[in-house]
Amino acid sequence: MSRATLISVAGPVLRARCEGGFAIGEAVEVGPRSLLGEVVKLADEVLVAQVYEDTTGLKPGDDLLGKGAPLCVRLGPGLLGGVFDGLLRPLTEQASPFIAPGMRGASKRPFPFVPLVAPGAVLAPGAVFGSAGGERELKCLIPPWAEGEVVEIFPAGAYPEDAPLLVLRAPSGILHRLAMSHDWPVRRPRPVAGRLPADRPLLTGQRVLDALFPVALGGKAAIPGGFGTGKTVLLEALVKACSADIIVYLGCGERGNEMAGALEEISALTDARTGGAMAERTVIVANTSNMPVAAREASIYSAVTIAEYFRDQGLDVALMADSTSRWAEALREVSGRLGELPGEGGYPAYLGARLAEFYERGGRVRTLAGMVGSVTLLGSVSPQAGDFSEPVTSHTTRYVRSFWALDAKRAQARFYPAIHPLQSWSEDAQAVAGWWEQVFAACGGAAEGPDGTWMSLRRRMLTLLDDEARLERMARIVGKDALQPRQRLTLLCAEVIAEAFLRQSALSPNDRLCGPQRQARMLRLLGRFLDLAEAAVARGVTPEAIALLPALRPLQRMGEDIAEGEHEPFVSLETALETQFSALPAGEGRAVETRRGESSDASAT
Repeated sequence: MSRATLISVAGPVLRARCEGGFAIGEAVEVGPRSLLGEVVKLADEVLVAQVYEDTTGLKPGDDLLGKGAPLCVRLGPGLLGGVFDGLLRPLTEQASPFIAPGMRGASKRPFPFVPLVAPGAVLAPGAVFGSAGGERELKCLIPPWAEGEVVEIFPAGAYPEDAPLLVLRAPSGILHRLAMSHDWPVRRPRPVAGRLPADRPLLTGQRVLDALFPVALGGKAAIPGGFGTGKTVLLEALVKACSADIIVYLGCGERGNEMAGALEEISALTDARTGGAMAERTVIVANTSNMPVAAREASIYSAVTIAEYFRDQGLDVALMADSTSRWAEALREVSGRLGELPGEGGYPAYLGARLAEFYERGGRVRTLAGMVGSVTLLGSVSPQAGDFSEPVTSHTTRYVRSFWALDAKRAQARFYPAIHPLQSWSEDAQAVAGWWEQVFAACGGAAEGPDGTWMSLRRRMLTLLDDEARLERMARIVGKDALQPRQRLTLLCAEVIAEAFLRQSALSPNDRLCGPQRQARMLRLLGRFLDLAEAAVARGVTPEAIALLPALRPLQRMGEDIAEGEHEPFVSLETALETQFSALPAGEGRAVETRRGESSDASAT
């Protein structure tokens, strides 16, 4: 074991004089309390390390011991349902409310084990050798660094996750004793057999995201927004409703009361998919703002390593990081203590490279065992003053395929979710279009445009919202009454779309989440309303007459009034719209237009 002697300590950064060989990225234990750290720089006989725990009490002359391996975390069935800090130390199984310095630990609970291979079998890296019970049945995998012939395997029973259950003889003759869990370096991506194209969306239950700005399974999405725009609330909503098999929630630099609220809410939730507790398919990594800053920098790698482990089980995993801005701030602070030259915004010059390393670990893959799994990365960004041109947001934009911009004005108006439809975008829309067209076909619809129903309706909605923004600016100058009937119709239709489709009520049992079939029916009904409204204006009906139709209010409230799985209310509402539009003659519209003109003249007089 390599040894060094501390020379200086500056917060989480320390310097030591080497008495043996060290390597960049090697894990170290520092001082009498064996604080965990990592070598980040080597120069002559002096090394620089960052420590992931509170360094209070360390002094020059203390020992630093190298562990001969990179910073690793233990991956096993004990992760599910657990709450961990940034170094994957369990927080729910401790007697003390505080993390003891130098604490290590793994779950000591026994897990049911069932062997799936027999002695004599030859196993490749990543192969399955058993199943482990617990909150959810998982596969026991050969670590990617091991392979060989099975010499011995334990019978079915209950064992701790770190108990050796399999003896494997490698081709070199070395014996590997493997348990249900194994260690893996957090900064090294787990190997896969190959990457696969993304062709289906991660469903979130939020209409504005699923239908207008989808993210594919294995995709990457950024959620930028100023303080108070609802990033954490939106991520917590996605935890409850998204279609992933496993949820990894990372609170990176979050306030302690927010994390406590999230933990309490998730622990009380019932999973709508399985009927069990939501916590059974959730892993929470809590690295609050009062924890050591270097541990915050490492927490994001620990979380994505957990996601890759469950991906290798053939599962779809969603990692929600809140927020990458606070992770970047930790990177900036450690960089300053290392004496590195600052780049844009004071961040280190390698900020973009670190963000790329993180987001590139997402994707849909074929695992070493031949299964298909995915890791979808959803990272929130907190730009100062909502400035999307700041370094973290601008670098993140280069590596994600969906951009869900939160708007402060919408948030202040209690418009939920506060996604700005003109600042958001999705490059995954084309990739998942085939999946959406199948949903529309299952709802009884035929293609309505050259690109299909979903793509045509999506483009039509976004174009209408873009026209609305332009006309709103014009109306503030010349007045709304000076606009042409078609322009006033655009404003009316955009308002209907915002209320009926873009806004969701998190307090409504029907509207808190929305499935793809209901989204498809709502989109088709809104498309039919646009067709009827445009035809009515073409024959002389004014937008003000259309706004007085009795069916307009039920159309705007259909998200709250029509429950999941219901079809007949959509048919009835469409019939009511067609009946009321056909009963509205052109003369009625001209009379309303005349009355509006007379009222304007009277007001002028």
